[in-house]
Amino acid sequence: MRVCGPRGRPFRPRRSAPGHNALLARVWMGEKGGGVLQRQLYLKNAAIMTATSLVLRAAGMVFRVYIAARIGAQGMGVYQLVTTVYALAVTLGTAGLSVAATRVCTDLMAGGRAGLVRGALRRMLALALCAGAAAGAVLFAGAGAAARWWLGDVRAAAALRILAPSLPFMALSACMRGYFMARRSVSQGARAQLLEQVVRIGVVAALLGRVPAGDTAAACMAVVAGNTVSEAVSWAYLAACCRRDARALPDGGAPAGLGRTLWGILAPIAANQYVSSALHTAENVLAPACLAVFLGSRDTALAQYGALKGMALPVLFFPFSLLGTLSALLMPEIAQAHVQNRRGALRRLVERVLLLTMTLSLLAGALFTLLARDIGQVLYQSDEIGFYLRILGPLAPFMYLESMVDGMLKGLNEQMSTFRYTVLDSCARIALTALLLPRAGMKGFLFVMLVSNLTTCLLNLHRLLYVTGVRFRLGKWLAGPAACAAASAAAAGLALGPLRTALPQAVWTVCAGAAAACAYGALLYLTGCVRRGDFATAGKAKK
Repeated sequence: MRVCGPRGRPFRPRRSAPGHNALLARVWMGEKGGGVLQRQLYLKNAAIMTATSLVLRAAGMVFRVYIAARIGAQGMGVYQLVTTVYALAVTLGTAGLSVAATRVCTDLMAGGRAGLVRGALRRMLALALCAGAAAGAVLFAGAGAAARWWLGDVRAAAALRILAPSLPFMALSACMRGYFMARRSVSQGARAQLLEQVVRIGVVAALLGRVPAGDTAAACMAVVAGNTVSEAVSWAYLAACCRRDARALPDGGAPAGLGRTLWGILAPIAANQYVSSALHTAENVLAPACLAVFLGSRDTALAQYGALKGMALPVLFFPFSLLGTLSALLMPEIAQAHVQNRRGALRRLVERVLLLTMTLSLLAGALFTLLARDIGQVLYQSDEIGFYLRILGPLAPFMYLESMVDGMLKGLNEQMSTFRYTVLDSCARIALTALLLPRAGMKGFLFVMLVSNLTTCLLNLHRLLYVTGVRFRLGKWLAGPAACAAASAAAAGLALGPLRTALPQAVWTVCAGAAAACAYGALLYLTGCVRRGDFATAGKAKK
Protein backbone atom coordinates (compact mmCIF):
# COMPACT_ATOMS: atom_id res chain seq x y z
CA MET A 1 0.00 0.00 0.00
CA ARG A 2 1.16 3.58 -0.61
CA VAL A 3 1.62 5.46 2.66
CA CYS A 4 1.53 9.24 2.68
CA GLY A 5 1.71 12.02 5.21
CA PRO A 6 -1.27 13.50 7.04
CA ARG A 7 -2.19 15.79 4.12
CA GLY A 8 -1.76 13.26 1.36
CA ARG A 9 1.86 14.17 0.54
CA PRO A 10 4.55 11.49 0.68
CA PHE A 11 6.06 11.31 4.14
CA ARG A 12 9.56 12.79 4.59
CA PRO A 13 11.71 11.77 7.59
CA ARG A 14 12.78 14.56 9.91
CA ARG A 15 16.45 13.88 9.30
CA SER A 16 17.92 14.42 5.88
CA ALA A 17 20.54 11.65 6.00
CA PRO A 18 19.96 9.23 3.13
CA GLY A 19 18.37 5.98 4.18
CA HIS A 20 17.76 7.19 7.74
CA ASN A 21 14.15 6.11 7.87
CA ALA A 22 14.85 2.68 6.36
CA LEU A 23 17.68 2.20 8.85
CA LEU A 24 15.40 3.29 11.67
CA ALA A 25 12.86 0.73 10.51
CA ARG A 26 15.42 -2.07 10.58
CA VAL A 27 16.73 -1.10 14.01
CA TRP A 28 13.24 -0.59 15.43
CA MET A 29 12.11 -4.01 14.16
CA GLY A 30 15.11 -5.69 15.72
CA GLU A 31 16.97 -6.49 12.52
CA LYS A 32 19.80 -3.98 13.06
CA GLY A 33 21.10 -4.65 9.61
CA GLY A 34 22.04 -8.28 10.25
CA GLY A 35 20.33 -11.63 9.84
CA VAL A 36 22.24 -13.06 12.81
CA LEU A 37 20.89 -10.44 15.18
CA GLN A 38 17.41 -10.87 13.75
CA ARG A 39 17.62 -14.61 14.32
CA GLN A 40 18.83 -14.03 17.90
CA LEU A 41 15.91 -11.69 18.50
CA TYR A 42 13.53 -14.28 17.07
CA LEU A 43 14.90 -16.98 19.38
CA LYS A 44 14.74 -14.63 22.37
CA ASN A 45 11.12 -13.74 21.62
CA ALA A 46 10.25 -17.40 21.14
CA ALA A 47 11.81 -18.27 24.49
CA ILE A 48 10.02 -15.43 26.29
CA MET A 49 6.63 -16.20 24.79
CA THR A 50 6.97 -19.96 25.30
CA ALA A 51 8.00 -19.61 28.94
CA THR A 52 5.28 -17.07 29.60
CA SER A 53 2.64 -19.16 27.90
CA LEU A 54 3.61 -22.28 29.84
CA VAL A 55 3.58 -20.41 33.16
CA LEU A 56 0.22 -18.82 32.37
CA ARG A 57 -1.31 -22.08 31.21
CA ALA A 58 -0.04 -23.96 34.25
CA ALA A 59 -1.25 -21.26 36.63
CA GLY A 60 -4.57 -21.07 34.83
CA MET A 61 -4.98 -24.83 34.99
CA VAL A 62 -4.27 -24.98 38.72
CA PHE A 63 -6.55 -22.00 39.27
CA ARG A 64 -9.37 -23.59 37.26
CA VAL A 65 -9.05 -26.76 39.34
CA TYR A 66 -9.33 -24.62 42.47
CA ILE A 67 -12.42 -22.82 41.14
CA ALA A 68 -14.07 -26.10 40.11
CA ALA A 69 -13.46 -27.50 43.59
CA ARG A 70 -15.06 -24.41 45.16
CA ILE A 71 -18.13 -23.98 42.97
CA GLY A 72 -18.64 -27.52 41.61
CA ALA A 73 -19.59 -28.77 38.16
CA GLN A 74 -22.97 -27.00 38.22
CA GLY A 75 -21.29 -23.72 39.13
CA MET A 76 -18.85 -24.26 36.28
CA GLY A 77 -21.86 -24.75 34.01
CA VAL A 78 -23.31 -21.38 35.03
CA TYR A 79 -19.88 -19.80 34.66
CA GLN A 80 -19.62 -21.22 31.13
CA LEU A 81 -22.98 -19.67 30.27
CA VAL A 82 -21.70 -16.30 31.52
CA THR A 83 -18.52 -16.61 29.47
CA THR A 84 -20.60 -17.54 26.42
CA VAL A 85 -22.32 -14.14 26.38
CA TYR A 86 -19.14 -12.38 27.49
CA ALA A 87 -17.22 -13.91 24.60
CA LEU A 88 -19.76 -12.44 22.19
CA ALA A 89 -19.31 -9.00 23.79
CA VAL A 90 -15.52 -9.36 23.65
CA THR A 91 -15.79 -10.13 19.95
CA LEU A 92 -17.92 -7.03 19.38
CA GLY A 93 -15.37 -4.86 21.16
CA THR A 94 -12.05 -6.31 20.02
CA ALA A 95 -12.57 -8.17 16.73
CA GLY A 96 -9.56 -7.80 14.45
CA LEU A 97 -7.85 -5.04 16.45
CA SER A 98 -4.70 -6.98 17.32
CA VAL A 99 -4.27 -8.38 13.80
CA ALA A 100 -4.91 -4.96 12.25
CA ALA A 101 -2.35 -3.26 14.51
CA THR A 102 0.24 -5.93 13.72
CA ARG A 103 -0.29 -5.78 9.98
CA VAL A 104 -0.47 -1.99 9.67
CA CYS A 105 2.66 -1.44 11.74
CA THR A 106 4.48 -4.29 9.99
CA ASP A 107 3.62 -2.90 6.56
CA LEU A 108 4.79 0.59 7.52
CA MET A 109 8.05 -0.71 8.93
CA ALA A 110 8.69 -3.05 6.02
CA GLY A 111 8.31 -0.04 3.71
CA GLY A 112 10.78 2.03 5.75
CA ARG A 113 8.11 4.45 7.00
CA ALA A 114 8.60 4.17 10.75
CA GLY A 115 7.66 7.82 11.22
CA LEU A 116 4.02 7.08 10.44
CA VAL A 117 3.61 4.37 13.06
CA ARG A 118 2.86 6.69 16.00
CA GLY A 119 0.08 8.47 14.14
CA ALA A 120 -1.40 5.19 12.96
CA LEU A 121 -1.25 3.77 16.48
CA ARG A 122 -3.09 6.78 17.93
CA ARG A 123 -5.89 6.34 15.41
CA MET A 124 -6.14 2.63 16.13
CA LEU A 125 -6.23 3.19 19.90
CA ALA A 126 -9.05 5.71 19.50
CA LEU A 127 -10.96 3.19 17.42
CA ALA A 128 -10.30 0.48 20.02
CA LEU A 129 -11.56 2.69 22.85
CA CYS A 130 -14.80 3.47 21.01
CA ALA A 131 -15.39 -0.17 20.10
CA GLY A 132 -14.67 -1.44 23.61
CA ALA A 133 -16.80 1.20 25.31
CA ALA A 134 -19.73 0.52 22.99
CA ALA A 135 -19.52 -3.23 23.59
CA GLY A 136 -19.32 -2.67 27.35
CA ALA A 137 -22.38 -0.43 27.33
CA VAL A 138 -24.37 -2.99 25.34
CA LEU A 139 -23.36 -5.80 27.70
CA PHE A 140 -24.21 -3.81 30.83
CA ALA A 141 -27.59 -2.67 29.51
CA GLY A 142 -28.57 -6.07 28.15
CA ALA A 143 -27.28 -8.26 30.98
CA GLY A 144 -30.67 -8.80 32.59
CA ALA A 145 -32.47 -9.64 29.37
CA ALA A 146 -29.65 -11.93 28.21
CA ALA A 147 -29.63 -13.84 31.49
CA ARG A 148 -33.42 -14.22 31.66
CA TRP A 149 -34.42 -14.85 28.07
CA TRP A 150 -31.24 -16.07 26.43
CA LEU A 151 -29.37 -18.10 29.02
CA GLY A 152 -32.45 -19.04 31.01
CA ASP A 153 -30.63 -18.42 34.31
CA VAL A 154 -31.05 -15.10 36.13
CA ARG A 155 -27.99 -15.87 38.27
CA ALA A 156 -25.83 -14.80 35.33
CA ALA A 157 -27.06 -11.18 35.15
CA ALA A 158 -24.93 -9.68 37.93
CA ALA A 159 -21.79 -11.42 36.68
CA LEU A 160 -22.34 -10.02 33.17
CA ARG A 161 -22.66 -6.48 34.54
CA ILE A 162 -19.42 -6.85 36.47
CA LEU A 163 -17.65 -7.96 33.28
CA ALA A 164 -18.88 -5.01 31.18
CA PRO A 165 -16.26 -2.44 32.36
CA SER A 166 -13.43 -4.77 31.32
CA LEU A 167 -14.18 -4.44 27.61
CA PRO A 168 -12.62 -0.99 26.92
CA PHE A 169 -9.44 -2.10 28.70
CA MET A 170 -9.39 -5.33 26.72
CA ALA A 171 -9.81 -3.55 23.37
CA LEU A 172 -6.99 -1.09 24.08
CA SER A 173 -4.71 -3.90 25.27
CA ALA A 174 -5.41 -5.92 22.12
CA CYS A 175 -4.33 -3.01 19.94
CA MET A 176 -1.15 -2.42 21.94
CA ARG A 177 -0.25 -6.12 21.88
CA GLY A 178 -0.56 -6.04 18.10
CA TYR A 179 1.81 -3.07 18.03
CA PHE A 180 4.40 -4.90 20.11
CA MET A 181 4.12 -7.99 17.92
CA ALA A 182 4.93 -5.87 14.87
CA ARG A 183 7.75 -4.35 16.92
CA ARG A 184 9.15 -7.89 17.44
CA SER A 185 9.20 -7.09 21.14
CA VAL A 186 7.20 -9.53 23.22
CA SER A 187 8.55 -8.94 26.72
CA GLN A 188 6.04 -6.15 27.46
CA GLY A 189 3.08 -8.30 26.54
CA ALA A 190 4.51 -11.25 28.47
CA ARG A 191 4.94 -9.21 31.63
CA ALA A 192 1.47 -7.75 31.24
CA GLN A 193 -0.04 -11.23 30.97
CA LEU A 194 1.84 -12.45 34.02
CA LEU A 195 0.73 -9.40 36.00
CA GLU A 196 -2.84 -9.93 34.80
CA GLN A 197 -2.87 -13.56 35.92
CA VAL A 198 -1.38 -12.76 39.33
CA VAL A 199 -3.96 -10.03 39.95
CA ARG A 200 -6.82 -12.24 38.75
CA ILE A 201 -5.84 -15.13 41.00
CA GLY A 202 -5.35 -12.85 44.00
CA VAL A 203 -8.68 -11.06 43.60
CA VAL A 204 -10.68 -14.23 42.96
CA ALA A 205 -9.07 -16.14 45.83
CA ALA A 206 -9.76 -13.26 48.21
CA LEU A 207 -13.40 -12.92 47.14
CA LEU A 208 -14.20 -16.64 46.90
CA GLY A 209 -13.06 -17.08 50.49
CA ARG A 210 -15.99 -14.87 51.57
CA VAL A 211 -18.66 -16.55 49.45
CA PRO A 212 -21.04 -18.87 51.35
CA ALA A 213 -20.98 -22.50 50.23
CA GLY A 214 -23.63 -23.26 47.62
CA ASP A 215 -24.16 -19.64 46.54
CA THR A 216 -23.50 -20.13 42.81
CA ALA A 217 -24.43 -16.58 41.78
CA ALA A 218 -22.06 -14.98 44.31
CA ALA A 219 -19.28 -17.40 43.33
CA CYS A 220 -19.59 -16.47 39.66
CA MET A 221 -19.55 -12.77 40.58
CA ALA A 222 -16.33 -13.28 42.54
CA VAL A 223 -14.66 -15.08 39.62
CA VAL A 224 -15.56 -12.45 37.02
CA ALA A 225 -14.63 -9.55 39.31
CA GLY A 226 -11.07 -10.83 39.19
CA ASN A 227 -11.21 -10.72 35.40
CA THR A 228 -12.33 -7.08 35.28
CA VAL A 229 -9.75 -5.86 37.80
CA SER A 230 -6.92 -7.76 36.13
CA GLU A 231 -7.79 -6.40 32.66
CA ALA A 232 -7.59 -2.84 34.00
CA VAL A 233 -4.21 -3.46 35.63
CA SER A 234 -2.84 -5.12 32.49
CA TRP A 235 -3.98 -2.17 30.35
CA ALA A 236 -2.29 0.34 32.66
CA TYR A 237 1.01 -1.49 32.41
CA LEU A 238 0.83 -1.92 28.62
CA ALA A 239 -0.11 1.75 28.17
CA ALA A 240 2.99 2.86 30.10
CA CYS A 241 5.22 0.51 28.05
CA CYS A 242 3.68 1.58 24.75
CA ARG A 243 4.03 5.27 25.50
CA ARG A 244 7.69 4.85 26.42
CA ASP A 245 8.48 2.64 23.41
CA ALA A 246 6.78 4.84 20.81
CA ARG A 247 8.76 7.90 21.86
CA ALA A 248 11.77 6.47 20.01
CA LEU A 249 9.99 7.07 16.71
CA PRO A 250 9.59 10.35 14.82
CA ASP A 251 6.02 11.56 14.66
CA GLY A 252 5.08 12.08 11.03
CA GLY A 253 1.34 11.89 11.58
CA ALA A 254 -1.00 9.17 10.42
CA PRO A 255 -0.72 7.80 6.87
CA ALA A 256 -3.29 8.93 4.33
CA GLY A 257 -5.84 6.28 3.55
CA LEU A 258 -5.42 4.64 6.97
CA GLY A 259 -9.19 4.38 7.37
CA ARG A 260 -9.55 2.43 4.11
CA THR A 261 -6.60 0.21 5.05
CA LEU A 262 -8.04 -0.53 8.48
CA TRP A 263 -11.45 -1.19 7.00
CA GLY A 264 -9.93 -3.61 4.51
CA ILE A 265 -8.30 -5.55 7.35
CA LEU A 266 -10.97 -5.23 10.03
CA ALA A 267 -14.10 -5.77 7.95
CA PRO A 268 -13.52 -9.41 6.94
CA ILE A 269 -11.97 -10.35 10.29
CA ALA A 270 -14.72 -8.61 12.29
CA ALA A 271 -17.47 -10.06 10.11
CA ASN A 272 -15.91 -13.49 10.53
CA GLN A 273 -15.64 -13.16 14.28
CA TYR A 274 -19.06 -11.52 14.72
CA VAL A 275 -20.87 -14.22 12.81
CA SER A 276 -18.84 -17.08 14.24
CA SER A 277 -19.16 -15.72 17.78
CA ALA A 278 -22.91 -15.28 17.41
CA LEU A 279 -23.25 -18.79 16.04
CA HIS A 280 -21.02 -20.22 18.76
CA THR A 281 -23.06 -18.38 21.38
CA ALA A 282 -26.25 -19.82 19.94
CA GLU A 283 -24.69 -23.28 19.97
CA ASN A 284 -23.44 -22.92 23.57
CA VAL A 285 -26.87 -21.77 24.74
CA LEU A 286 -28.62 -24.49 22.77
CA ALA A 287 -26.40 -27.34 24.00
CA PRO A 288 -27.39 -27.24 27.72
CA ALA A 289 -31.06 -26.86 26.75
CA CYS A 290 -30.90 -29.94 24.50
CA LEU A 291 -29.00 -31.87 27.16
CA ALA A 292 -31.71 -30.97 29.65
CA VAL A 293 -34.30 -32.52 27.31
CA PHE A 294 -32.30 -35.77 27.20
CA LEU A 295 -31.50 -35.87 30.93
CA GLY A 296 -34.75 -34.44 32.24
CA SER A 297 -32.88 -32.03 34.54
CA ARG A 298 -31.36 -28.63 33.77
CA ASP A 299 -29.02 -28.77 36.76
CA THR A 300 -27.58 -32.11 35.63
CA ALA A 301 -27.26 -30.77 32.09
CA LEU A 302 -25.35 -27.72 33.36
CA ALA A 303 -23.09 -29.99 35.40
CA GLN A 304 -22.22 -32.16 32.39
CA TYR A 305 -21.77 -29.15 30.13
CA GLY A 306 -19.54 -27.43 32.70
CA ALA A 307 -17.46 -30.59 33.12
CA LEU A 308 -16.78 -30.78 29.38
CA LYS A 309 -16.39 -27.12 28.47
CA GLY A 310 -15.04 -25.71 31.70
CA MET A 311 -12.87 -28.59 32.92
CA ALA A 312 -11.96 -31.14 30.20
CA LEU A 313 -11.35 -28.84 27.21
CA PRO A 314 -8.95 -26.49 29.06
CA VAL A 315 -6.86 -29.53 29.97
CA LEU A 316 -6.96 -30.73 26.37
CA PHE A 317 -5.69 -27.38 25.11
CA PHE A 318 -2.98 -26.97 27.74
CA PRO A 319 -0.17 -28.33 25.46
CA PHE A 320 -1.29 -25.90 22.76
CA SER A 321 0.50 -23.14 24.67
CA LEU A 322 3.68 -24.06 22.81
CA LEU A 323 2.02 -23.88 19.40
CA GLY A 324 -0.04 -20.80 20.25
CA THR A 325 3.18 -18.98 21.02
CA LEU A 326 4.60 -19.96 17.64
CA SER A 327 1.43 -18.82 15.87
CA ALA A 328 1.50 -15.36 17.45
CA LEU A 329 5.23 -14.97 16.88
CA LEU A 330 5.11 -15.97 13.22
CA MET A 331 2.14 -13.75 12.29
CA PRO A 332 4.31 -10.71 11.38
CA GLU A 333 6.91 -12.98 9.72
CA ILE A 334 4.32 -14.61 7.48
CA ALA A 335 2.59 -11.30 6.76
CA GLN A 336 5.90 -9.65 5.83
CA ALA A 337 6.98 -12.53 3.57
CA HIS A 338 3.57 -12.37 1.87
CA VAL A 339 3.64 -8.57 1.42
CA GLN A 340 7.18 -8.68 0.02
CA ASN A 341 6.26 -11.62 -2.26
CA ARG A 342 9.09 -13.82 -0.93
CA ARG A 343 7.45 -17.07 -1.98
CA GLY A 344 10.37 -19.31 -1.04
CA ALA A 345 10.59 -17.91 2.48
CA LEU A 346 6.83 -18.17 2.87
CA ARG A 347 6.76 -21.82 1.85
CA ARG A 348 9.59 -22.67 4.22
CA LEU A 349 7.82 -20.94 7.10
CA VAL A 350 4.58 -22.80 6.42
CA GLU A 351 6.34 -26.16 6.06
CA ARG A 352 8.16 -25.74 9.37
CA VAL A 353 5.00 -24.69 11.17
CA LEU A 354 3.06 -27.66 9.81
CA LEU A 355 5.81 -30.11 10.73
CA LEU A 356 6.15 -28.71 14.26
CA THR A 357 2.37 -28.62 14.75
CA MET A 358 1.86 -32.21 13.67
CA THR A 359 4.77 -33.65 15.66
CA LEU A 360 3.79 -31.92 18.92
CA SER A 361 0.03 -32.36 18.57
CA LEU A 362 0.25 -36.08 17.76
CA LEU A 363 2.27 -36.63 20.92
CA ALA A 364 -0.33 -34.68 22.92
CA GLY A 365 -3.14 -36.76 21.44
CA ALA A 366 -1.36 -40.01 22.28
CA LEU A 367 -0.66 -38.93 25.86
CA PHE A 368 -4.25 -37.85 26.47
CA THR A 369 -5.49 -41.18 25.13
CA LEU A 370 -3.05 -43.13 27.31
CA LEU A 371 -3.38 -41.09 30.51
CA ALA A 372 -6.96 -39.78 30.28
CA ARG A 373 -8.30 -41.57 33.34
CA ASP A 374 -5.26 -40.69 35.45
CA ILE A 375 -5.35 -37.01 34.46
CA GLY A 376 -9.06 -36.80 35.29
CA GLN A 377 -8.47 -38.33 38.71
CA VAL A 378 -5.36 -36.29 39.55
CA LEU A 379 -6.86 -32.93 38.58
CA TYR A 380 -10.56 -33.29 39.34
CA GLN A 381 -11.03 -36.69 41.03
CA SER A 382 -13.48 -37.43 38.23
CA ASP A 383 -13.80 -40.41 35.90
CA GLU A 384 -16.18 -38.33 33.78
CA ILE A 385 -13.37 -35.88 32.88
CA GLY A 386 -11.15 -38.84 32.05
CA PHE A 387 -13.81 -40.22 29.70
CA TYR A 388 -14.03 -36.91 27.85
CA LEU A 389 -10.25 -36.71 27.53
CA ARG A 390 -10.00 -40.26 26.20
CA ILE A 391 -12.65 -39.58 23.55
CA LEU A 392 -11.23 -36.22 22.52
CA GLY A 393 -7.52 -37.16 22.75
CA PRO A 394 -7.27 -38.50 19.18
CA LEU A 395 -9.03 -35.33 18.01
CA ALA A 396 -6.49 -32.99 19.66
CA PRO A 397 -4.06 -32.93 16.66
CA PHE A 398 -6.83 -31.70 14.38
CA MET A 399 -7.92 -29.06 16.92
CA TYR A 400 -4.36 -27.78 17.21
CA LEU A 401 -3.77 -27.86 13.46
CA GLU A 402 -7.01 -25.98 12.79
CA SER A 403 -5.99 -23.17 15.14
CA MET A 404 -2.50 -22.89 13.64
CA VAL A 405 -3.71 -22.91 10.04
CA ASP A 406 -6.38 -20.33 10.84
CA GLY A 407 -3.70 -17.97 12.18
CA MET A 408 -1.51 -18.45 9.11
CA LEU A 409 -4.42 -17.80 6.74
CA LYS A 410 -5.14 -14.50 8.50
CA GLY A 411 -1.50 -13.52 8.02
CA LEU A 412 -1.93 -14.27 4.30
CA ASN A 413 -4.99 -12.01 4.00
CA GLU A 414 -7.31 -15.01 3.57
CA GLN A 415 -9.88 -13.88 6.13
CA MET A 416 -12.82 -14.40 3.79
CA SER A 417 -11.95 -18.06 3.32
CA THR A 418 -11.85 -18.71 7.05
CA PHE A 419 -15.08 -16.73 7.37
CA ARG A 420 -16.91 -19.00 4.92
CA TYR A 421 -15.64 -22.14 6.59
CA THR A 422 -16.56 -20.87 10.04
CA VAL A 423 -20.12 -20.03 9.04
CA LEU A 424 -20.56 -23.41 7.38
CA ASP A 425 -19.17 -25.20 10.40
CA SER A 426 -21.25 -23.29 12.94
CA CYS A 427 -24.49 -23.81 11.04
CA ALA A 428 -23.76 -27.53 10.81
CA ARG A 429 -22.94 -27.70 14.53
CA ILE A 430 -26.19 -25.98 15.50
CA ALA A 431 -28.23 -28.30 13.29
CA LEU A 432 -26.50 -31.42 14.59
CA THR A 433 -26.77 -30.22 18.19
CA ALA A 434 -30.52 -29.71 17.89
CA LEU A 435 -30.88 -33.09 16.16
CA LEU A 436 -28.61 -35.34 18.22
CA LEU A 437 -28.40 -34.01 21.79
CA PRO A 438 -32.08 -34.54 22.73
CA ARG A 439 -31.68 -38.16 21.57
CA ALA A 440 -28.09 -39.08 22.49
CA GLY A 441 -27.07 -36.59 25.18
CA MET A 442 -23.38 -35.92 25.72
CA LYS A 443 -22.32 -38.71 23.36
CA GLY A 444 -24.11 -36.84 20.61
CA PHE A 445 -22.30 -33.63 21.54
CA LEU A 446 -18.92 -35.40 21.37
CA PHE A 447 -19.83 -36.71 17.93
CA VAL A 448 -20.71 -33.17 16.82
CA MET A 449 -17.31 -31.94 18.01
CA LEU A 450 -15.58 -34.75 16.11
CA VAL A 451 -17.31 -34.01 12.79
CA SER A 452 -16.95 -30.24 13.17
CA ASN A 453 -13.24 -30.13 13.97
CA LEU A 454 -12.28 -32.62 11.27
CA THR A 455 -14.26 -30.77 8.61
CA THR A 456 -13.00 -27.28 9.50
CA CYS A 457 -9.41 -28.47 9.83
CA LEU A 458 -9.41 -30.07 6.40
CA LEU A 459 -11.05 -27.08 4.71
CA ASN A 460 -8.59 -24.58 6.22
CA LEU A 461 -5.62 -26.81 5.48
CA HIS A 462 -6.67 -27.25 1.85
CA ARG A 463 -6.92 -23.48 1.43
CA LEU A 464 -3.51 -22.88 3.02
CA LEU A 465 -1.81 -25.43 0.76
CA TYR A 466 -3.51 -23.96 -2.31
CA VAL A 467 -2.51 -20.36 -1.51
CA THR A 468 1.11 -21.10 -0.58
CA GLY A 469 1.82 -23.89 -3.07
CA VAL A 470 3.02 -26.17 -0.27
CA ARG A 471 2.49 -29.90 -0.73
CA PHE A 472 1.34 -31.81 2.35
CA ARG A 473 3.86 -34.53 3.14
CA LEU A 474 1.61 -37.30 4.40
CA GLY A 475 4.34 -39.70 5.47
CA LYS A 476 6.67 -37.18 7.16
CA TRP A 477 4.05 -34.95 8.76
CA LEU A 478 1.24 -37.36 9.65
CA ALA A 479 1.70 -41.12 9.17
CA GLY A 480 5.25 -41.33 10.51
CA PRO A 481 4.75 -39.17 13.63
CA ALA A 482 1.37 -40.83 14.33
CA ALA A 483 2.98 -44.29 14.28
CA CYS A 484 5.82 -43.07 16.51
CA ALA A 485 3.37 -41.46 18.96
CA ALA A 486 1.21 -44.60 19.19
CA ALA A 487 4.23 -46.86 19.66
CA SER A 488 5.74 -44.56 22.31
CA ALA A 489 2.51 -44.34 24.31
CA ALA A 490 1.98 -48.09 24.15
CA ALA A 491 5.59 -48.82 25.17
CA ALA A 492 5.45 -46.39 28.11
CA GLY A 493 2.18 -47.89 29.32
CA LEU A 494 3.53 -51.44 29.16
CA ALA A 495 6.91 -50.62 30.69
CA LEU A 496 5.53 -48.61 33.61
CA GLY A 497 2.34 -50.62 34.08
CA PRO A 498 3.73 -52.72 36.96
CA LEU A 499 4.57 -49.51 38.85
CA ARG A 500 1.04 -48.10 38.67
CA THR A 501 0.03 -49.45 42.08
CA ALA A 502 3.42 -48.84 43.68
CA LEU A 503 3.58 -45.11 42.92
CA PRO A 504 1.17 -42.28 43.75
CA GLN A 505 -1.14 -41.68 40.81
CA ALA A 506 0.19 -38.19 40.09
CA VAL A 507 3.81 -39.41 40.12
CA TRP A 508 3.00 -42.36 37.85
CA THR A 509 1.16 -40.09 35.41
CA VAL A 510 4.11 -37.70 35.14
CA CYS A 511 6.61 -40.54 34.76
CA ALA A 512 4.55 -42.27 32.06
CA GLY A 513 4.12 -39.04 30.14
CA ALA A 514 7.84 -38.20 30.34
CA ALA A 515 8.82 -41.73 29.26
CA ALA A 516 6.46 -41.60 26.29
CA ALA A 517 7.75 -38.16 25.25
CA CYS A 518 11.40 -39.29 25.38
CA ALA A 519 10.65 -42.45 23.41
CA TYR A 520 8.70 -40.38 20.88
CA GLY A 521 11.60 -38.00 20.31
CA ALA A 522 14.00 -40.89 19.82
CA LEU A 523 11.68 -42.64 17.37
CA LEU A 524 11.17 -39.47 15.34
CA TYR A 525 14.92 -39.12 14.92
CA LEU A 526 15.60 -42.80 14.23
CA THR A 527 12.85 -43.10 11.62
CA GLY A 528 13.89 -39.91 9.85
CA CYS A 529 10.58 -38.14 10.47
CA VAL A 530 12.58 -35.26 11.97
CA ARG A 531 16.07 -34.27 10.88
CA ARG A 532 18.51 -31.64 11.98
CA GLY A 533 17.50 -28.29 10.49
CA ASP A 534 13.79 -29.12 10.17
CA PHE A 535 12.96 -26.66 12.94
CA ALA A 536 15.36 -23.94 11.88
CA THR A 537 14.03 -20.57 12.86
CA ALA A 538 12.20 -18.28 10.56
CA GLY A 539 15.12 -15.91 10.70
CA LYS A 540 16.92 -18.07 8.15
CA ALA A 541 14.13 -17.80 5.61
CA LYS A 542 15.24 -14.60 3.99
CA LYS A 543 14.71 -15.11 0.30
